[in-house]
Amino acid sequence: MIEIHDLTKNFEQIRAVDNVSVTIRENTVFGLIGTNGAGKSTVLRMLAGVLKADSGTVTVDDLPVYDNVEAKKRLFFIADEPYFFANANAQAMERYYSGVYENFDREEFYQYLEKFGLDKNRKINTFSKGMKRQLAFLLGVCAHTRYLLCDEVLDGLDPVMRQGVKSIFAKEMEERGLTPVIASHNLRELEDICDHVGLLHKGGVLLSRDLEDMKCNIQKVQCVFANVEEELKALGGLEVLKKEQRGSLRTYTVRSTREEIEARFATVDTVFYEVLPLSLEEIFISETEVVGYDIKKLILG
Repeated sequence: MIEIHDLTKNFEQIRAVDNVSVTIRENTVFGLIGTNGAGKSTVLRMLAGVLKADSGTVTVDDLPVYDNVEAKKRLFFIADEPYFFANANAQAMERYYSGVYENFDREEFYQYLEKFGLDKNRKINTFSKGMKRQLAFLLGVCAHTRYLLCDEVLDGLDPVMRQGVKSIFAKEMEERGLTPVIASHNLRELEDICDHVGLLHKGGVLLSRDLEDMKCNIQKVQCVFANVEEELKALGGLEVLKKEQRGSLRTYTVRSTREEIEARFATVDTVFYEVLPLSLEEIFISETEVVGYDIKKLILG
């Protein structure tokens, strides 16, 4: 488990990370969302032990990370701009990381290279941005660390490669309990793979929630009521986060379980009603609007 408590980092007069506290459970996919400049990369670098926090603590399996070899053996950090040795090819990078990580799987690495169509002998400086990201990702996966820290790992990949990366995450989690931590500015990229999402804004955590809990406790209801009295009866006592109306059709975003909504609406007179699934984007819009922020301006626009 990764535990971050009251983490703060300043760069001269700029506070990049402001009292961040997050717990990342094992064998889950944790998504760290936020605009450019929100502090995602700085948090990951402190989590990887690359940067030292000004205050606060970062522990991995109860081990402090900074300047601690034992803790760093459990982590592999993929930076937004992956670093490779000058004039190196994929084979040279494999030899290096095989010496750093004792559980590095060389056979698996070359199998993945072939599947991704990456030439082990080609100079990496001739690779495209997407190819470099693919190589960094494969090196990280094959290091067989417990935690894989990814900064914008899906950025620059075409749709086929993104699905390939996601399928590898799923395979490695199932087979050996990998825990990916993925920072991204794009909420939609992470919707189908994350178990828990933390939203950073101006260096602080605006929201950190388990996605399954969020999906179970927020519902979208479309309905047409027979009259105003029936509408008041259906909504009485419910926490309505958002309301839209087009003619007689009303759409409500409500904090409640699906079972509670269905039971309540079954007792009122409606022309029709249906409970619809919400996207991760819609859930976050609803949650952040409640606390006074417009997520559409923060990370969707």
